[in-house]
Amino acid sequence: MGLAKWILRRLAIFFVSLALASVLIFGVGELLPGDLATVILGDGATPEALQRLREQLGLDRPGVVRYFEWVGGMLTGDFGTSLLSRRPVAEQILMKFPVTFWLVVLGMLVALILAVPVGMVAAIRRRHADGFAASALSQVGLAIPAFWAGIIGIYLFAVQLRLLPANGYVPLTSSPLQWLRHLVLPVIALAIVQAAVIARYVRSAIIEVLTEDYYRTARAIGWRQFPALIRHGLRNASLSVVTVLGLQFSTLFVGAIVIESVFTMPGLGTMLLQAVSQRDMIVVQGTVMLLVFIVLVINALVDLSYVVLDPRLRSREAS
Repeated sequence: MGLAKWILRRLAIFFVSLALASVLIFGVGELLPGDLATVILGDGATPEALQRLREQLGLDRPGVVRYFEWVGGMLTGDFGTSLLSRRPVAEQILMKFPVTFWLVVLGMLVALILAVPVGMVAAIRRRHADGFAASALSQVGLAIPAFWAGIIGIYLFAVQLRLLPANGYVPLTSSPLQWLRHLVLPVIALAIVQAAVIARYVRSAIIEVLTEDYYRTARAIGWRQFPALIRHGLRNASLSVVTVLGLQFSTLFVGAIVIESVFTMPGLGTMLLQAVSQRDMIVVQGTVMLLVFIVLVINALVDLSYVVLDPRLRSREAS
């Protein structure tokens, strides 16, 4: 199977997945109990007032009509208007997105910086004390919930030592230094669990490489352990590591919602939770749809990286 044909096939899967996700997200919103008109006007509103508001908001029209209007709007960048704040959803997302973006990207970057050396040491030195300590460290990281790490970080570095702010967010364009100071604690709290998961996959992948014939051959002809691993092993080990990176990016967005709440950061997660509590479904649907789109794009890039790292996978799928 040629690369162009493979990409077309993956694009078809991508758009079908996106369409199914849009039906599911809109359908779940329609099936949830409760009435937005009652939420806005209160329980004391008369039936006539509730009916007038439903007509003004367009809630009296068939769900199928509103679904296609919603999808058509998103294709042109119009995510609709918040039924409560009366502000465009796309405008609100653009305001909140940088906070979540930096939190997730820096969280993954820090997780990789921590995980790769820990995983390699745990694999190469697995029969020594330092390798055992690296494995134990990753186990401890798995047992620490992100919100708990965030609370401990606030207590130690914000309350006791007063080195870092306990909450809030400063845009990068306003003050790069304050932007970084406000992100240190939430990023580390978010990265700890991710680093522990990735380190375990790195360890398993490296151990598998160490038992392969090509690695033993490299060692037999005189390559030292570390250069042989870098030259002959990392490319093969990277396939399984890339797989877990794609999955962890998805969980990072979920973790970011929790971390934003702990540190009172004005990101997509905070906006989503507020919209759910206020039953502002057009905001909920638009935000969730954006997160689904990002996750699908990441998964597509992970799939593409497979065939770049190992072109044999294309022929396997074609057979």
